[in-house]
Amino acid sequence: MKLGCIGDDFTGSSDLANTLAKQGMRVVQYSGIPSQPAAADVEAGVVSLKSRSINPADAVAQSLEALAWLRAQGCTQFFFKYCSTFDSTPAGNIGPVADALAEALGADRVIVCPAFPGTGRSVYQGHLFVNDTLLNESGMENHPLTPMTDADLRRWISYQSKHEIGHVPAQTVFAGSDAIAAALDAQHAAGKTHIVVDAIRDEDLMQIGAAAKNLALITGGSGIALGLPANFGCSPQTPDWREQPGPALALSGSCSTATRGQVARHAASHPARELSAAEIIEARVTPAEVLDWAMAAGGVPLVYSSADPDVVKSVQDRFGRETAAAAIETFFADLARLATAAGVTRIITAGGETSGAVVEALDLEELIIGPEIDPGVPALRAGAELVVALKSGNFGAEDFFEKAARVLGG
Repeated sequence: MKLGCIGDDFTGSSDLANTLAKQGMRVVQYSGIPSQPAAADVEAGVVSLKSRSINPADAVAQSLEALAWLRAQGCTQFFFKYCSTFDSTPAGNIGPVADALAEALGADRVIVCPAFPGTGRSVYQGHLFVNDTLLNESGMENHPLTPMTDADLRRWISYQSKHEIGHVPAQTVFAGSDAIAAALDAQHAAGKTHIVVDAIRDEDLMQIGAAAKNLALITGGSGIALGLPANFGCSPQTPDWREQPGPALALSGSCSTATRGQVARHAASHPARELSAAEIIEARVTPAEVLDWAMAAGGVPLVYSSADPDVVKSVQDRFGRETAAAAIETFFADLARLATAAGVTRIITAGGETSGAVVEALDLEELIIGPEIDPGVPALRAGAELVVALKSGNFGAEDFFEKAARVLGG
């Protein structure tokens, strides 16, 4: 194995694996830290953790354990993947995990770049934009777990990290990889360890990747990985894929603006059932009952708890944030387990927490990367007769659920 990657959730990890696979690397996504060595032909391993919203000390411990396994596989470079909307709080996990990985690897200049132009995420003047809107005005300020209230990445990560934060501006990035590498060296000489690097185009990401050739640690969204495979002699290719026939089921726990639009689009012409957090918590509905409905509905049935921010807040105020989130995740996990036992072969999930809960419930240890459904969302083979799609809340076109079912196999 050449490149070792640690993702802080399952959807982001599949996004990263997709990027690396398209650029020609043989990639396997692992659910949690593997207990066995990787296959000899794996060039990039992506260890998926469910660490984005947990206690920072626990996130650090899990990430260092993942790092130890990846080092044992022979990796020479490491990547810490977090969301392209930098999902965290001022007391969040990105800074502590980046600090711990840097210390373990002796990395003294660490790129910070969540840019992903293909999905509208760009970094300019150290600020993160979603399309033409600052992050903290994009809807992410209403995220139920990690509300983002400041678009200045330098300031946000400074709340979390013990290191000084540097910056490489867009004009330097436009000058190419040599200029970027020189700027990283200059920031290091000025005492900066974590260095926010601007990027607004895929070309920028390719140049940043080239500049990172000799760095031990890179952090960011999946976009920054565009330029890394070339450093290992890889070139773009189309992944092999075998479609999977059989029943499909879509599950959505994401409350993002994009997902709510996708839910509304799908519900207009496909079977859809909304679940409220209250009825789940109060056990007024069961996974078995919902599965019976889905199996009878046919087509691509969608079960969702994707509510508007004011509805989410009222549920959190009534039951508590942790209780509400755990109840929904557990329900979807149980539903997915029952569904596969009943013969469902295609499962589509929306939302990082929902996707993580489903992957863990189904005990999916390795995911093989297939074709891209929408930017950042690949089809994944999880077993001989099971394929899945794990969508980050903010990703995908409006017809995502229907498209995903078709790409997965029908």
